[in-house]
Amino acid sequence: MTSVPFRIGVMQLTMEPVDEILEHARQLDRHGFDTIWLAEAYPWWRKHQMEARSSTALSPLIARDTEQLAVGWGIISPYTRHPIQVAMDARVVQEVTEGSDHPRFLLGYGASKIFMNHAAIGKREPAKPYTVTRDALTIVRGVLEGEQFDYDGPAFSAHVPALSDEAESPRGSVPLYVAGTGPRMQELAGELGDGLLTASITTPAFAEYSRANMRAGAEKVGRDPDALDLGCTIVASIDEHDSDKGRAGAREIAGMYLANKVQNIKGSADVLLEKAGIDPEEIQPIADAMESGGRLAAAAAVSDDLLDRCKPIAGTPDQCIEAIEEYRAAGCTHIMLELWGDDRARQIELFGTKVLPAVKQHA
Repeated sequence: MTSVPFRIGVMQLTMEPVDEILEHARQLDRHGFDTIWLAEAYPWWRKHQMEARSSTALSPLIARDTEQLAVGWGIISPYTRHPIQVAMDARVVQEVTEGSDHPRFLLGYGASKIFMNHAAIGKREPAKPYTVTRDALTIVRGVLEGEQFDYDGPAFSAHVPALSDEAESPRGSVPLYVAGTGPRMQELAGELGDGLLTASITTPAFAEYSRANMRAGAEKVGRDPDALDLGCTIVASIDEHDSDKGRAGAREIAGMYLANKVQNIKGSADVLLEKAGIDPEEIQPIADAMESGGRLAAAAAVSDDLLDRCKPIAGTPDQCIEAIEEYRAAGCTHIMLELWGDDRARQIELFGTKVLPAVKQHA
């Protein structure tokens, strides 16, 4: 048993026009989803004819356009913005969502190997991801809390005066999440964060592994591990009657991210693939297809067996409900659907009317 609410949201790849993203957010809000997580589409997407958009710029627009939906940064990289700037951006979203009866802004941090590779960050020998993320979390929380804050870390420093009583501003921090695949970053989520976010191609086995690492980090510093949220990014799609059609979108997003594990984050994804029973050599043809023919070619290279091992939340409503329950049993408290495929507006409606009510009545 955990002491955090069970939530279901969508991981929105910010590669689409702003109006389209806003319409998806409004639909999610209408259909009872809890969260929309904004995944910044890094430079890798450009060669696949998709443009990146800023999560920090989009989030207040979404917050203004919705009533109950929480907006998450899932994720931003601490290498790309100084933590004081992040706190300033966070304050805007916090102000827009102020007055809600539940937190409507969630801040996710992760090093992002994709961004590091494609922005040449690693060539300048920066601080290691664990160090830079730890500093960033500490500074953002300290600045948002509003007291005088002085911090000198190995990656970042911050010296900020106290927020005066006269300042027109929200008070207090926001829920902070760490995105991590390896044990050290996952333990950091337990030590300093309010939750952990996992990467695409998360499976129930990887969710269990991640929960254990976060728990170890929390117990190391005397925190309650059951008060921490585990958000799992899971490839997803749905059709009301046809299982094959319902799996088509999940196959496409799985193809993109399996290619990503080969092309961009070698090594870092080893444990993720191992928990799914996938050999990195096995997915090289998918990466080759993505390189030569784009995401549809990559999708065509994903066999039914391989898609099954990715453990999608996909197919008919009953199949999606069954898959969600498997993730919940594995310790996942926050489902982040990487929803993809044709007619996503209809897919959002189907999840909202056929899946969420059945799942939430058992929450």
